[in-house]
Amino acid sequence: MIVDYLPFLADPNILSIFIRAILAILCAGLIGYDRNTRGADAGIRTHILVCLGAMIAMSTGQFAVLYFDSGDITRIGAQVVSGIGFLGAGSIIITRSNHISGLTTAAGLWASACIGLAIGVGFYEGALIGTIAVYFTERWLRKWSKSIRANQNDTKTDFYNN
Repeated sequence: MIVDYLPFLADPNILSIFIRAILAILCAGLIGYDRNTRGADAGIRTHILVCLGAMIAMSTGQFAVLYFDSGDITRIGAQVVSGIGFLGAGSIIITRSNHISGLTTAAGLWASACIGLAIGVGFYEGALIGTIAVYFTERWLRKWSKSIRANQNDTKTDFYNN
C-alpha cells in the first residue's frame, strides 16, 4: 500500500489533502475528458466536481473521527453514494421513441464519486485501479457494445425478413 511507504498520506493533513485533490482531478479528468471527446453530456468539469466533492466529504469524515473522536468515518461517504443518485437520475431521460438515454452518464458520475471516496479516505490504489477500469469500460467496451447491438439488429432483421 502507498500509505505504508508514505505514512503522511494516511491522515488528513494539508499535504495529503492537496495530493488527494490533485489525484481526484487527474482521475476524474481522464474519465471526463473521454466523455467530452464523444460529446457526452457530463464531461470533464462535471466528473471532476463530483470526484472532488466526494473526496472532500470522505476526508471530512476521516478528519472528524481522528480529531474530534466522534462519529463513523463512513457516514458522510454513505450519504455521497445515495445522494449522487439524484444527480445521476437527472441525467437520465426517456425520448419520445421510448429510448433511454443517460444511463452511462449516470453510472460514470456514480463511479467518479466512488473514486473520490476512495481517494478521500486514502485508498489510493483502489482509486487508481478503479479509474483505469472505468476508463477502459467507457472507452473500449463502448465499441464492443455497439458491435453487439449491430449484430443483434442484423439478426432481428434477418428473422423478420425470412
